[in-house]
Amino acid sequence: MMSILGTILIGLIAGFVARMLKPGNDSMGWIMTAVLGIAGAFVASYLGAALGFYAPGQAAGFIASVIGAIVILVIWGMFKK
Repeated sequence: MMSILGTILIGLIAGFVARMLKPGNDSMGWIMTAVLGIAGAFVASYLGAALGFYAPGQAAGFIASVIGAIVILVIWGMFKK
């Protein structure tokens, strides 16, 4: 339970950082940015656990969450076009 809350909190911040780092115009509100950041944090957590970087259930680190959020933003931009 605590790792889920940790992932959500890290994802909220990571989503906004990813929006600042990713070039281009992403016309979405702060709620969608937060949701994509949380999704990126979950992707980073589960992918990191699958690759052996994190223990199962452990929240991903901040940098991995930002990278996951940027990947989600890029994919979102591809589908939006």
